[in-house]
This record gives sequence, C-alpha cells and structure tokens, in this order.
Amino acid sequence: MDKDQLFRKKKPLASDFDFGKQTAVVFDDMLHRSVPFYAEIQRMMGEIAAEFAVEGTNLYDLGCSTANTLLALDPVVPSRVRFVGVDSSQEMLNRAREKLTQQGCQRPYELVCADLNQGVLVTKASVVIMSLTLQFVRPLVRHRLMSSIVQGMQTQGCLILIEKVLPKDSMLNRLFIKYYYGFKERQGYTKTEIAQKREALENVLVPYRLEENMELLLSSGFTQADVFFKWYNFCGLIALK
Repeated sequence: MDKDQLFRKKKPLASDFDFGKQTAVVFDDMLHRSVPFYAEIQRMMGEIAAEFAVEGTNLYDLGCSTANTLLALDPVVPSRVRFVGVDSSQEMLNRAREKLTQQGCQRPYELVCADLNQGVLVTKASVVIMSLTLQFVRPLVRHRLMSSIVQGMQTQGCLILIEKVLPKDSMLNRLFIKYYYGFKERQGYTKTEIAQKREALENVLVPYRLEENMELLLSSGFTQADVFFKWYNFCGLIALK
C-alpha cells in the first residue's frame, strides 16, 4: 500500500479533509497507522457480523471506503449474504472494486456512491456497519439517518458502530488526545503531520460523547446497545433491533 504523506509538507493554509483521489491512494496505510488496534477491531467486527448475518439478507457497510471491512468479513460471513458498500467518494469505491476483484470475492455485492447526509436506502439488512463514518455525518441529520437504518433492518438485526468519542471531562479529553497523538508518533507520523491533519479535520469530524451516541441509537429505534471495544477516545458499539 502507498504510504500516507498527505500532511508531510507544511501548508500555509489548512483546507478541510476530503476523501478524494489523493486520500484514496493512501487511505489503507492511513487507517492502519491512525486507528489504534485497527486489525483487532476488524476481527471483532467480523466475529459479531458472522453471528448476526442471515442468509438471503443484506450486509451494509456505510462509509465502506476501499472495502477493507467487506474483505475482512467475506471469509467469515455466510456466502448467501449480499454485501452493499456505500461511500460518498467515487475514488474510494473504484479502489474498493479493484480490491474485491483482486481478492476474488465471489458473493453478490453492490457498491453505491451516495452521501449519507442526504439519506440512504437500507433494505432487508441483517447487519449494518458504520466504521468511523457517523462522525463525518452532519449532527442535524444523524437521528434521521439512524432511524432510516433501523427501518431497513430485519428484526434482531445488528448495527456495528465504530466512532471517536469525547469524554465528559475536559481534562480526560486532553489526556486522551495526548495519548492518541503519542500513538500516531509511534506509527511514524511527525508532529507537523499530526497538527495539520487535526486542523483539516476540525470542521468535518464532529464526535459525540459516548452517552450521546447511546441515546441516539436507542431513540432511533434500537432496543439495546452496548460497548464492545474502548481505547481512550475510540469506541466500538453494538446495537440490536
């Protein structure tokens, strides 16, 4: 995979982070070096998805990017479960299609270019995954989006949600950010890269507190929700219809 050096050079003006061609080329490296326990989170999502995926239904990955999660799920989810990957970036979907073809994915699948801020059609879903996706959806439309997801899910269907979260306490928030930046430095990112990416994400990534995400899930129609993964300001949630 190409190495992420998008923020290596000092830029005079910060521009908002986007998921276009330049990002798509290095996105796999970015994920592995920016998301703590990325491989383990992928494994856990596969484990959970395999438990809830029902043959003859759909599995959605909303914000599928380059299809890493779909590829991780392919060997463990029943073959008669149809995959639907949705992303707002056509460049991401182009790489996703290439990787699915290269890996020899035999199951039926569909890749859809759509902006989740405008809503998404979910039908006959036994599993829906949103891995570091909801935080990029405008807060004003999150409840509507989540409600439409619930409506398109089968009874006893499962949502797997991975998000960055904000602690209640401002001191803990500063500590968790400090520890996260330390993690990124250990992955080879410079202080300049970390600072410039933080500025680029400031207007586009809006995290909720864990309690706010739980309230969102339950008020949207899920019957129960719980945490299955937590690392400082990263959290994995599972919600059941």
